[in-house]
Amino acid sequence: MNYMIRFAEFDDLPEILKIYEEARAFMRQTGNPNQWWDYHPAESILREDIPKRQLYVCEEDGQIGAVFAYIQGTDPTYIHIDGDGWLNDEPYGVIHRIAVVHRGQGLIAKVFDWALAQCPNLRIDTHVDNAPMRRALEKYGFSFCGVIHIFNGDERIAFHKCI
Repeated sequence: MNYMIRFAEFDDLPEILKIYEEARAFMRQTGNPNQWWDYHPAESILREDIPKRQLYVCEEDGQIGAVFAYIQGTDPTYIHIDGDGWLNDEPYGVIHRIAVVHRGQGLIAKVFDWALAQCPNLRIDTHVDNAPMRRALEKYGFSFCGVIHIFNGDERIAFHKCI
């Protein structure tokens, strides 16, 4: 399989929106009905991410197989963390809103590999009920660091990996 990670383009939006819709359905089917509600991520957020060059797609043989936001710099929701805390205070990259079409084919590891190549200090969070993502993070070697609160006050469990 040939993989390529690139910036998302506005022309990709119909496929990206479909991927997120499928991801929300998968979350509900696997016991996680509350993480992305019925609309997150909203198209307006994606439209803001594209010109900022922080929305990416992972293509597999020319087909979009994953979508995610990758941002370097301080994430306001990561400033306060309850629990053991982050592994370090060095500059970091963050993956948000990751959705994979073909689960079980290693695409999420490709995204993690790519993100760590951009910045060897990577943070990510997920809903406590998102068992598939928690397994993927554990399998890839992320460390659980504590609990953060997103913009609306909801809790997320936070993970960190550095190389």
